Amino acid sequence: MADGHLFNNILLGGRGGANPGQFRVHSGGIVWRKLGGGKAVEVDKSDIVSLMWMKVPRAYQLGVRIKAGLVYKFTGFREQDVSNLTSYMQNKVDITPEEKQLSISGQNWGEVDLNGNMLTFLVGSKQALEVSLADVSQIHLQGKNDVMLEFHLDDTTGATEKDSLMELAFHVPNTNTTFVGDETRPPAQVFQEKIMSMADVGASGEEAAAMFDGVAILTPRYGSFRQAMKGRYNIELHMSFLRLQGQANDFKIQYSSIVRLFQLPKSNQPHIFVVVTLDPPIRKGQTLYPHIVMQFERDRVIENTVSISEDLLKTKYKDRLEASYKGLIADVFTQTLRGLSGAKVTRPGKFRSAQDGLAVKSSLKAEDGILYPLEKGFFFLPKPPTLILHDEVLVLNLKIEYVEFERHGAGGAVMSSHYFDLLVKLKSEQEHQFRNIQRNEYHNLFDFISSKGLKILNLGATQTTGGVAAALNDDDDDAVDPHLERIKNQRDEGGEESDEEDEDFVVDKDDGGSPTDDSEEDSDASESAEDREKPTRKEAKKESVTAKSTPGKKKSRDEGDDGSRKRKQPKKKKDPNAPKRAMSAFMLFSTSERENVKRSNPGLSFTDLGRALGEKWKKISGEEREQYEGMARADQKRYKDEMAGYKSGPIHVDSEDEPTSD
Repeated sequence: MADGHLFNNILLGGRGGANPGQFRVHSGGIVWRKLGGGKAVEVDKSDIVSLMWMKVPRAYQLGVRIKAGLVYKFTGFREQDVSNLTSYMQNKVDITPEEKQLSISGQNWGEVDLNGNMLTFLVGSKQALEVSLADVSQIHLQGKNDVMLEFHLDDTTGATEKDSLMELAFHVPNTNTTFVGDETRPPAQVFQEKIMSMADVGASGEEAAAMFDGVAILTPRYGSFRQAMKGRYNIELHMSFLRLQGQANDFKIQYSSIVRLFQLPKSNQPHIFVVVTLDPPIRKGQTLYPHIVMQFERDRVIENTVSISEDLLKTKYKDRLEASYKGLIADVFTQTLRGLSGAKVTRPGKFRSAQDGLAVKSSLKAEDGILYPLEKGFFFLPKPPTLILHDEVLVLNLKIEYVEFERHGAGGAVMSSHYFDLLVKLKSEQEHQFRNIQRNEYHNLFDFISSKGLKILNLGATQTTGGVAAALNDDDDDAVDPHLERIKNQRDEGGEESDEEDEDFVVDKDDGGSPTDDSEEDSDASESAEDREKPTRKEAKKESVTAKSTPGKKKSRDEGDDGSRKRKQPKKKKDPNAPKRAMSAFMLFSTSERENVKRSNPGLSFTDLGRALGEKWKKISGEEREQYEGMARADQKRYKDEMAGYKSGPIHVDSEDEPTSD
């Protein structure tokens, strides 16, 4: 590289465990980026106070101390890298790294070095342990010589970290010469006061710079829905961290873990999302939560005063914080948190939906939500909150996935409404499929994605004006649809019995409880016109009940336009000798896999079962698909051959109402 050195697989150590990434040092400073995207650490040359090398197991560690008092630890360098980087930093950064040794003696008697917000315990001038005072929650003096440090629960520890440091006790004898006291203030108390001043904590904790009460947090949500609604969180914004206080949970999150803030309004709804993205994420048990999704009232106006001294506002927080804020609660919260944490805020970009909204409704993993197309990514909210950056996207696929059908009443009246899916394939080979997007959103979403230079792959269409786009331009719901034809074939081939039962399961006006159609027709033949005009009370009552259940169908089948009764048309029976229709490859696959899907997913409705089979059909390999297509071709040939022989021979079709000759 022309300027600097680049190293891969360098671990950033911290309270979130070790995260691998790419480390680069150049003439302007140091940059570390997490592998796969996410958190980044950028240290300007002017902010570096000191550099330290330390030999750790199987590698070397570089410590970078900055003016804010923080220490970044990068691990994974080889021995030859130490000399190369040391020489480069002396020439370009004008800092000579120090060499420190790690104590491995196991002794617990030594000295304490307080530097910035770091506490280092030294054994014979070698470092035994080092902790950040920013993680200290309480400091207690036990007796005259013992000082107890309590640490906040390490909520942002990585999934691989099993243990967390919770307490650390120091014994400070009266003979200590580093922290000199007197008769009223022993050395242990002097040590306690020194840590309290550097850690900026007191016996009851520091005063919050700003507070927001009763904030609804949608993710993570612990316990039942009722508990979550009762246990809304009070949010405290401190100088170096934020605290979430609920009835059953209390979390402390360092500002250094906040990657970005999102402020996303909900279209045509009285709420607005504010999302805090973390790296490392919050951990509850073995579950990681990288996003905290909050919900504020859109029109609620508040006035809030920031409890920070004027000196800090003019120096440390100059041009970042104001002494007080008045406005919408979501804006006040976001501006205050941004000023304290330094995190950037992302708001909706130029995308507009068909209803002039900022997002589109969709579903992910069987959860309904809202998909926000942002300038640099996609964000699905509220559950599961999923952030996809454009840099991570390999290819996108917009396609009509299915047409939903719903049957109303007997006889199978059908309604259909078109939807399409957005399938996002990442460079990491992970996929996210956003389903049930209304088809009138297709063009706006397609144009927006195209403007970002993302690769779009449409099934069955190489041009944007054909294939799926053409189908979406067609407003005729009666147009031929492949999935619709598949459903019709399934009905004709395997569902005749259920369809006949649906049609026959309608109580006729003149049905006096007769069990068969034959007896019904006999009664019709012997019944006079006068009798039909004077029905019994029982028959009249049955007419009213039937009219309520299926009014449209009864009028079309049994009544004329003037209300008079029409004779039931004879229904032809299907010739049992007729050849069975040919089955498609998908229908052959469905027949063989239907029982397996039913066993794996008991209780599925007919519609959901069809969807599950369709999803499984899309995922089979090319060899398996070719096998079923070959079977379909053979079945088609069989049907044509049998049909030719059937048509050349005599046809016997009986009618249910065909009179018999004596």
